[in-house]
Amino acid sequence: MVSAPHGSSARPRDADLGVGAAWAEAPYPVLVVDRHGGLVRINEAARALLPDVADGDRLHEKVPSWLSQAHRRLGDGPRDACAGPLSGSINDRLFEAHPTSGADGDVVWWLVDETDRRLAETALSDAQVRSEVLAKVSSALLSTLNVPRCTEVAASMAAEHLAEAAVLVAPPQGRRHPLTHARRGGPVTRTVRQVDVASVPGLNEALQGFPPVPARWINPDDIPGWVVPDGFAGPVGSVIVAPLPGHGVPAGALILLRSSTEQAFTEGEEVFARLFAARAGAALSAAGLYSEQAAITETLMRELLPPSLHSVHGVEYAGGYRASKNQERVGGDFYDVHPGSDPSQETLVVLGDVAGKGLDAAVLTGKIRNTLHALLPLAEDHERVLGLLNGALLTSHHARFATLVLASVRRRGGRVQVRLTSAGHLPPLIVRTDGTVEEVATRGTLVGALPTVTANTVRTTLAPGETCLLYTDGITEARGGPLGDELFGEHRLRRALAECAGMPAEAVVERVQMLAAEWLGPGRHDDMAAVAVSAPRNGPLTVVDGRAHGRDSRRKT
Repeated sequence: MVSAPHGSSARPRDADLGVGAAWAEAPYPVLVVDRHGGLVRINEAARALLPDVADGDRLHEKVPSWLSQAHRRLGDGPRDACAGPLSGSINDRLFEAHPTSGADGDVVWWLVDETDRRLAETALSDAQVRSEVLAKVSSALLSTLNVPRCTEVAASMAAEHLAEAAVLVAPPQGRRHPLTHARRGGPVTRTVRQVDVASVPGLNEALQGFPPVPARWINPDDIPGWVVPDGFAGPVGSVIVAPLPGHGVPAGALILLRSSTEQAFTEGEEVFARLFAARAGAALSAAGLYSEQAAITETLMRELLPPSLHSVHGVEYAGGYRASKNQERVGGDFYDVHPGSDPSQETLVVLGDVAGKGLDAAVLTGKIRNTLHALLPLAEDHERVLGLLNGALLTSHHARFATLVLASVRRRGGRVQVRLTSAGHLPPLIVRTDGTVEEVATRGTLVGALPTVTANTVRTTLAPGETCLLYTDGITEARGGPLGDELFGEHRLRRALAECAGMPAEAVVERVQMLAAEWLGPGRHDDMAAVAVSAPRNGPLTVVDGRAHGRDSRRKT
């Protein structure tokens, strides 16, 4: 329907429009408006959109203000004043208005419904933002395997990207739950307290790994005070409770809070919260599993690590160990010192070398050390101890063998008596006070390879200031030097020991380790271990009422 504008004479319906009659059947709503703001004509699509509009009406009386104002600006200003598309709502739909000018001053307004496109763009933008958030969350959470730090990061990022505040409730420890509170722009706090999880709708189920309760089912007025972080603005207006799924066992639950002044959580935000919780739960579960394995490893490793040595019953002991790889802490070399029950009893020193290196060899060293510890009551008979150990290794599933040297040490007056027995191991070296280095002539067969073990025991005495060194072949076979292919060798070790005459046991071990490390440089090497047994230079040890007295009693015994 077309009518002439008010105040003008009638003219042909399609005369001088400049756009032809294509607008009449266009799928878009089209309004033809003259320079005075009068509706010249509209098409059927426009009539369906604006049923109260008719030809001849005034534009500003029938259409939304944003469109009439745009037409007024177009008439008042230059023709390109509204060159770009304008947009506004009509009947809860979003339209873009595109003007086309005619030769007689009329303007054809094409209205394009942009609602679905804008919704799709908004949804795509939201999806991209959420994907970026999830990627950021995953990167932040997986960057740490520390459980407390992981809970802090999860709660903080949830408060920043999902809600105004977040509370991460971890699985119970006895009757108490670890809680991590975070508030947007505020600090993160961790506490462990006894709480009633049943007081929060859906929390008990979430902690057991059940699907979340929809946010619309949770009454914010029912949220107890322990959930709300300090400094939270206003009363709680909307709540989400989401489980944190873990690896077979739930990792906890996440509570998201918004105040009554904020928009309530939408269904899309609930879905996003579940995606966030899934990533947080996986990270927390991985961190918990790592912490558990690390604790187990540390406990087992503690039994495999060489012990720290000190003075025992007036005799100085020092040990040094270096694994074949810098990143490893244990290997195939080991040593132990088992003190006698009192100064009159012998202290058993053990140093050994298991075939191989790394953790596999360390497992066998642990077995040997435990077996020798059980055989301590028989320590007076070295050959019997070696025989029993050999039988234990032959009946085990290990296919490795080991070399050992046993030393029974006891102080008598100012001197130290030593009994030495080698089972396929390098003979010990003794450094006398004058710098002479002696080799203890004890020989024997290795353990864990043959049905029987043969060995001979040698007795010797250390005067004050003298040292007996037990060592593994990782020291003498250290390959390095100027060209990097020469062994350190026993002759260099003897020369180094000669320079250590009169030194304490600890200084002797440090000197040997330093020289071997310098010889190696950055090259590869086997495990290296050394134990020094020294007779102190101070006066004789006397025992009164079970206590050691004398000038050396100041040392820790």
